[in-house]
Amino acid sequence: MTSWVIAKQIKQMKRVFLIGYMGSGKTTVGKKLAKSLSLSFIDLDDFIQNKYRKTIAEIFAELGEEEFRKIESRALREVSEIEDVVISTGGGAPCFFDNMKIMNNAGITLYIEVVPEELAARLMASKSVRPLIVGKSKDELIPFITKHLALRERYYRSAQIIYHSEKMTTKEDIYLTVQEIEDHLKNKLQ
Repeated sequence: MTSWVIAKQIKQMKRVFLIGYMGSGKTTVGKKLAKSLSLSFIDLDDFIQNKYRKTIAEIFAELGEEEFRKIESRALREVSEIEDVVISTGGGAPCFFDNMKIMNNAGITLYIEVVPEELAARLMASKSVRPLIVGKSKDELIPFITKHLALRERYYRSAQIIYHSEKMTTKEDIYLTVQEIEDHLKNKLQ
């Protein structure tokens, strides 16, 4: 089955939601997947930042996590109405309110699962500011991620597809990941 045929089938489902912990590659994979399937791409954090004209870190600092999660949930409901799109959510989005139910009802949900050690390596190499991990060393990060994942895992695992991701350090790694995710989507739609 070609990418075009998969894209046509996904368009019948309207949306693909990528979920997973911060640093799992949702945005990187999401952009490439959307391009490959000729779909639009929305990063939920970017959507919120553009709407509020503030960074996620600024919203967290000014309003706190509880208020941010309310904003995030409203934004998720809004983008869940958009069709023919791959949506990358924030790492915590599936874990609050009825967000997983919204996503599962609105399209295909895919959890990009990554082990804590790999997540820590990716996050340490990232240039993005992540409010929940600011100031943590790699030695502090692994236990933090492990604990955090344990709390979030039940939400993540309610995704319709679970994809275990390995290293994504090269363009080839990313390309192969996107191809494998396309295969999972194809199998889901058969």
